[in-house]
Amino acid sequence: MTRLINARLVLPHAILDGDLTFDDTGIIAPEATTSDPAGDVLDCDGDFIIPGIIDLHTDNLERQVLPRVNARWPSRSAFIAHDAQCAVAGVTTVFDSLSLGDINGRDRIQTFEDGIDDLAELSAAGVLRAEHLLHLRCELIAPEMQELFEMVRDDERLKPILRLVSLMDHSPGVGQYADIARWRKGRLGDGLTEIEIDVSLEEIRANRIEHLEKNRAYVQSFCRENHVALASHDDRLEEEVNRNHADGISIAEFPVSMTAARCAHALNMDVIAGAPNIVRGGSHSGNVNAMDLIRAGLVTALASDYVPSAMLEAAFCCVNQKALPLPDAIRLITDGPARIAGLTDRGRIEAGHRADLVQVHVHDGLPIVRRVWVGGRRVV
Repeated sequence: MTRLINARLVLPHAILDGDLTFDDTGIIAPEATTSDPAGDVLDCDGDFIIPGIIDLHTDNLERQVLPRVNARWPSRSAFIAHDAQCAVAGVTTVFDSLSLGDINGRDRIQTFEDGIDDLAELSAAGVLRAEHLLHLRCELIAPEMQELFEMVRDDERLKPILRLVSLMDHSPGVGQYADIARWRKGRLGDGLTEIEIDVSLEEIRANRIEHLEKNRAYVQSFCRENHVALASHDDRLEEEVNRNHADGISIAEFPVSMTAARCAHALNMDVIAGAPNIVRGGSHSGNVNAMDLIRAGLVTALASDYVPSAMLEAAFCCVNQKALPLPDAIRLITDGPARIAGLTDRGRIEAGHRADLVQVHVHDGLPIVRRVWVGGRRVV
């Protein structure tokens, strides 16, 4: 049994200066400071204790697999590094977001194929610090999407950890890449010629016509029959949100416009915003500022997208910029994601919940992770 003393416990709707007792069976009791602490006592020196962070969408593995262009890292080493980066960022539940399809080559396909094997084997071996679950990002215009999906569908190791699926259409002219001129400029920066870009654009458009609707129907049918949470991705227009809602989709992930976010919220859909957008002070691709969505009361949860440490820092940005009080900001990275994913055993400092916990020291407004526990076991 471990007892944390001299802590500031961030509860769902309040901050309690007190002690917290837990073991590997879960949280026993958050309570006001007592004069006679028992068990293995750790003094938190007045730091905050928050629930373990739950990240519904992280592409961080891709950054470890390809730390430089044309420098693919051994996949298992990359996964271990990814896990460590998540843990030291206070992320105790990681939804590894692997892409089914790649409209710009095969890099993401190889990352997916290697990643699902590493995820299954390393999790079974008990060598990972955080708990890893699976989020399938389905590129609907990709010809190979269904074939890749079936690799997970037919793998008994992966079925129990498949908890979230999202529908993506990264075609130029829609969603995140609505500005085709901006998209073309990005491809030029990748080293493509104008002729190569034209050929790629025509191929993408043809694939969109041929594959998008049948892939969408396939994924929707699977999620409905297997009770897996399904999200839309990069919605821009009300028409897109309304169609998703009519199809039973209840999560809007990374809406790229205020219009789409407002529409989703009005339809009681959960809205996930990008934490890096908040830390950077805006979207890296020219879309809606996530802090504006926060201030409008439209966001249910944050996700790291591509920087695990952005989760905690974004929550404190919300506090520092007076957009939210601390308990509300912390709920965006703990209780909110837990509810969306149906994880009823975590996300709160509450008796009976899993002892996924993070000790956070704040220096000049910047949160610094001091200790992390997953299931009552210290991992950082």
